Amino acid sequence: MMIHRMSKNDIDEVLELKAGEFQPNWNRDMLVSELNDNPFAQIYVLKEENKIIGFLDFWITFETAQLANIAVETSRQRQGLGSLLMNEMLDICDKELCETISLEVHVKNQRAISFYEHYGFIKASVRKGYYEDGCDAYLMIKPLGGNYV
Repeated sequence: MMIHRMSKNDIDEVLELKAGEFQPNWNRDMLVSELNDNPFAQIYVLKEENKIIGFLDFWITFETAQLANIAVETSRQRQGLGSLLMNEMLDICDKELCETISLEVHVKNQRAISFYEHYGFIKASVRKGYYEDGCDAYLMIKPLGGNYV
């Protein structure tokens, strides 16, 4: 298994990744823009035998990070693969001296909420009507070491 930076060649396979009911509605234009136009984006894929089975997208801006998406192929969930991706992000954020990581998660996505809580994320607030369907999201935050002087 290998985690590496996403390339243009990975786009079709990432778009085909089936990661469950709360999977974000990425389309090709959004993913291409994220890859080519967002200077803050850190985008990685998890491959096994040249097949993408996971995806990680987060942004680092100064001392903060924002998890945009972490996904593992549905048939491969509960095998520690999400942890591989999360640890990759945490290692990078540590090297970049980030002070916090934030994310939004659907209030009904208990599996993801539990996963994030396992990694020390706490519910900070509720973002009302955050999703296109009008559903709420929890804003979750994880404090990190950062670059305290």
